[in-house]
Amino acid sequence: MITKKPLHTFHIPVMGLAYTIDSPIRVAQYGISSVVSIIDDDLIERMNAFYSEKFKMPYQEITEKIHDYRAERVTSYLNLMDTIVKQKFEKFKVELAESKQALENYIAMLPNKSEIKKGLQNLIDDGVAFKDNIKNYLENHLSAGEIDVNIMTKVDKDNFNKDEQLAVEFNDAHASLRGFANSNLSSSVVLSAGMNPRLYAYFENFTAFYPDVNNTLQKKIILKVSDFRSAMIQGNFLAKKGLWVSEYRIESGLNCGGHAFATDGYLLGPILEEFKQKKEQLIQSAHELMVKALDIKGLHVPETPLELKITVQGGVGTAEEHDFLLEHYQVDSVGWGSPFLLVPEATSVDAETRTLLEKAKEDDFYLSHISPLGIPFNAVKGTTNEYYKQKRIQEDKAGSSCPKKFLALSKEYGPKGMCPASKKYQDLKLEELNTEKDSLSKEAFDKRKNSITEKACLCVGLANASYLENNIKIKGQPQGVVICPGPNLAYFDKEVSLLDMVKHIYGNASVLGNKERPNVIINELKMYMDYLKNEINEFSEQITAAQTKKLKAFKSNLNEGIEYYQSLMASNDWFEKSKQNIEKQLKQYKEELLDLCIPEQVAAIAV
Repeated sequence: MITKKPLHTFHIPVMGLAYTIDSPIRVAQYGISSVVSIIDDDLIERMNAFYSEKFKMPYQEITEKIHDYRAERVTSYLNLMDTIVKQKFEKFKVELAESKQALENYIAMLPNKSEIKKGLQNLIDDGVAFKDNIKNYLENHLSAGEIDVNIMTKVDKDNFNKDEQLAVEFNDAHASLRGFANSNLSSSVVLSAGMNPRLYAYFENFTAFYPDVNNTLQKKIILKVSDFRSAMIQGNFLAKKGLWVSEYRIESGLNCGGHAFATDGYLLGPILEEFKQKKEQLIQSAHELMVKALDIKGLHVPETPLELKITVQGGVGTAEEHDFLLEHYQVDSVGWGSPFLLVPEATSVDAETRTLLEKAKEDDFYLSHISPLGIPFNAVKGTTNEYYKQKRIQEDKAGSSCPKKFLALSKEYGPKGMCPASKKYQDLKLEELNTEKDSLSKEAFDKRKNSITEKACLCVGLANASYLENNIKIKGQPQGVVICPGPNLAYFDKEVSLLDMVKHIYGNASVLGNKERPNVIINELKMYMDYLKNEINEFSEQITAAQTKKLKAFKSNLNEGIEYYQSLMASNDWFEKSKQNIEKQLKQYKEELLDLCIPEQVAAIAV
């Protein structure tokens, strides 16, 4: 079996619960891979009904009365998507063979250095037996984009039948994984948000994740990681179970959408450099461990290591930056997320929210504390979710009705868990806070009250955009829309077509607004500097020795990152037009960093 090479050098990462829920149906026929979140089975079931009707396919509702409804809903929707994508792909190939205009438009969408682009152009130029030659060429070279899925490993709540706790395999993430494993797809599951050993062990139950006699994997594992050490630890953990990680997807800690996992001051460039230098080490280490595990299990053992890809995403905004990452760090693909929120052909966003994103300026994007997970969360000012949340707070009805409970992970008030964004949880917390009111200053009281009530219902807020866009009725308490773009979106200010966005990625057009956009290197560095300053302010009044040590390490790593970029700029011709400006900004940030004082723990003086 000949594996066809991917047609594109970019992919669309998962965005929220709904923003890429149907992206494969929209873009896979063009060879563009995208990632679908599979944690919200309610959203998945409703999208299954919607697309079954739209494409006139049989639909059988999977209700919560069915024993394994979460997994079955995931399997059913993924199978539907697989069928639709295959049908659309076959129709698209016919269209390309019969319409010269369609073919020329498609050629304009392919990377400039693509062999397939050259091959198709040559066939057009030859013009002999056009239709048959094109048809054969398309059959042999074109492939649809991947329908990959995402599971946030921490969203793995225990589930109950009345008061009886169900077995671990009925936990949310476990059920989602089972749904993917049982589907017809031959694609990858992207695991994000760190290691969940219990979930990782569950992979062993599915033969699709083990290599067959031809050394191919029906289903692959992609790990989203923020540094090399984490990749090595997680990759080896899975390899000891006979499982191969086919791709490490490196994401900028802060210059991304959704939850922001700030690394300890490690910048993207130095992280990618380490992967580039140590890729072989990563491969050999995992291969040796996997071989031993497969042998013990009595399964097929590949003689040579399986394919391993390194990809990257976070804050990329120009063709020059795209090419820099591909060529300098030799990555296999670059993720373009937030800019695609302005492409209606690619993502599911309601009209009001898309208009909000078009108009948003740099100052409108911020790192918030609205996530019930307690992890910094990228947000934009002016969302409908913020309006409804503030309205409830003003009416002394803070909190969400919490209909989905995916983030009901706090066991503080009982084994079933509660979500910190829920009314039930916030009422209890506010009651506790009121008992301390007399001993707190108004400023301290208000600060603590805000930290309780600012949590937003992400389960509903991150799903609503798709319902609104497709005119699907929204049940329950109004929550509006939560959207979590990366701050890079500030420089994209208009709705664009899929063709124009892809041309932009490959340097054949520009969809950027008139605002001057800092280079991706500088953008990320500024975010890390701001983050460090905020952390220093947070701890300045009362700091522990451990916090001081952490802040010093952060500062040191940031300094090393700046020096790495200064050396890179001095020894390379990348970013020729903006090189002087980048070097000037690196120098300025280095001076600013050196002037930053890390607070020390003040020892109490005995009287």
